[in-house]
Amino acid sequence: MRKRTKAVLFAVLCMAVLVTGCGGEEKISYIDEGMTAIEELRYEDALADFDQALVSGEDKRLIYRGQGLANLGLTKYDEAAAALEKCLTSGSSVPDEMDYDVNYYLATAYYKGGRLEDAKQVYDAILALRANAREAYFMRGIVQLKMGNYELAKPDFDMAVKLAPNDYDQLVEIFKVMNETGYQESGRAYLETAIKDAPKDMSNYDKGRIYFYLEDFEAARNYLEQARDAGNDKATYYLGKTWENLGEYNYAASVYASYLQEQGESALIYNQLALCNMQLEDYDAALSALQSGLALEDAALRQTLSFNQIVVYERQGNFKQAAQLMSRYMQDYPDDEAAAREYEFLRSR
Repeated sequence: MRKRTKAVLFAVLCMAVLVTGCGGEEKISYIDEGMTAIEELRYEDALADFDQALVSGEDKRLIYRGQGLANLGLTKYDEAAAALEKCLTSGSSVPDEMDYDVNYYLATAYYKGGRLEDAKQVYDAILALRANAREAYFMRGIVQLKMGNYELAKPDFDMAVKLAPNDYDQLVEIFKVMNETGYQESGRAYLETAIKDAPKDMSNYDKGRIYFYLEDFEAARNYLEQARDAGNDKATYYLGKTWENLGEYNYAASVYASYLQEQGESALIYNQLALCNMQLEDYDAALSALQSGLALEDAALRQTLSFNQIVVYERQGNFKQAAQLMSRYMQDYPDDEAAAREYEFLRSR
């Protein structure tokens, strides 16, 4: 979905042109401003821009779509779904490319908001019109599995793999969701088949991460080392995790630190470095890494980094600071039941 988001955002930005008014002055396109804010992860600013776009009489269909994307970024799934529904009803009776795109986002909002049956129905509708919509099969399979319908999920996953047999990102995600829902062996079968039927041009990175999930860490290390040495930056995360699973936390930390020094900052890598330092009981270093990661304002990692920061303060014995941060965390992520239990413990201290 991330690739789809970037592509569509670019298309919308290109369509949002500035309108020239009297006297040659440029009139601001608030839709344009809002989409730029979304691209920069400034979701609250984006919503303010779209509100202004409504006042200015700009294209409501694009405004509702933008509101849906911004609310998705803020994890406000009910609000996202409502806006995306408005976007769909404001279009024509004949679906166009934008309608298909919005339906994918709407299904995501339903899924993230716990409305699994609604999400499934959206994917059903997409597949009724586009029989080879690989992404819809893949996502419907995930929804079916989350609903406890393994017998219905498996054919969807099989079709998604048939339509894109060398999409290793998809294979890894299928394994992950099957592993999370108690079907680890079925998930492993997809990865084992991918290795057995691997084309000659399968990259060392893809081989390495598949062996990582198959828990053959020696093979994973060998392929991922080769991938990193060949300049594949994406191999760093899996290589570091592989060394962690081999119990070599110092070496794993050095892998992450080298990446940050040579390739630039990454919230994901900062988090992994912090976890290694926590294993090594170097809590000052762990806290520094987490704070550096939080400073990057990566919305996808903010919750994880915030929670891990609380854990570090707790392990340092700084229960007062941990409790203060947990109070703020619970305001931002009220549905985290594990954190809620931890908060009760911290308040008792």
